[in-house]
Amino acid sequence: MTAGRQAEGAGTDHASARLPSRVAKLLSALFYGTCSFLLVLVNKALLTTYRFPSPIVLGIGQMTVTIMILYVSKLNKVIHFPDFDKKIPIKLFPLPLLYVGNHISGLSSTSKLSLPMFTVLRKFTIPLTLLLETIILGKQYSLNIIVSVFAIILGAFIAAGSDLAFNLEGYIFVFLNDIFTAANGVYTKQKMDPKELGKYGVLFYNACFMIIPTLIISVSTGDLRQATEFNQWKNVLFIIQFLLSCFLGFLLMYSTLLCSYYNLALTTAVVGAIKNVSVAYIGMLVGGDYIFSVLNFVGLNICMAGGLRYSFLTLNSQLKPKQPVDEENIPQDLKG
Repeated sequence: MTAGRQAEGAGTDHASARLPSRVAKLLSALFYGTCSFLLVLVNKALLTTYRFPSPIVLGIGQMTVTIMILYVSKLNKVIHFPDFDKKIPIKLFPLPLLYVGNHISGLSSTSKLSLPMFTVLRKFTIPLTLLLETIILGKQYSLNIIVSVFAIILGAFIAAGSDLAFNLEGYIFVFLNDIFTAANGVYTKQKMDPKELGKYGVLFYNACFMIIPTLIISVSTGDLRQATEFNQWKNVLFIIQFLLSCFLGFLLMYSTLLCSYYNLALTTAVVGAIKNVSVAYIGMLVGGDYIFSVLNFVGLNICMAGGLRYSFLTLNSQLKPKQPVDEENIPQDLKG
């Protein structure tokens, strides 16, 4: 009887030990979705409403804030990550290249597409992430999840095919952004070993390695000159939103790492898609650059339904009670 109670107590303790991990998964996903939602709205205001001509300079501002916050936090022993050594670039590769490509293509596509179409086309990140996780990380997914992903793709094709404000340059940038985002998410999951660089080390050294090359690109393309000649630098409201974008850029990078750390990279991609439900519908009302058509609206809703279905399947699998199992039978992504 006593042994039975002890075994039952041990099982309860084990379930309790897993509970914070499930809560962390959910909270990290919500944190990422919120940061991503706010940043898209602020960047859209800067690049479209104010017509700020320099998305690369905006990216440099976000990298600068990231470096400053993490370095000051390390000096004050709030966080810890390894000091620089010659092995760090090798450990990080190819993350810095993916990081800057993701930044620049994301900001450029935001300025050239309506919010609803931007958010729909960004959903191609999801099948790309699924493919890369299968190839690089060896993940396997159920048929229900694969069907949800293809519903997202179908809705995106329908919406994009009837986009009355078609912009080829914007489409190219957003598809590049999808590729960079998917690859960045999968490789971040692979590189984020606490025994190596950890979450903060990956974030800090990514920004450090890419801020100078990005600055060189900005100077050589005339992007920096356009930024310095911009006529809104005396506008207090513009400056506040510019600084807010820089801070939200740091929060987005940090929340993406947290979400990838506690969840699958595919879950991080789908959370971004669910966030787009709010962004797309708000963009229809207040963006000013959305042109309504029936097919486009139907495609948007199919896309959103597929994303919500995936979220339900993932959340249900994470939060439903589990039967006691041997440690060897626990899926790798639920350990720790």
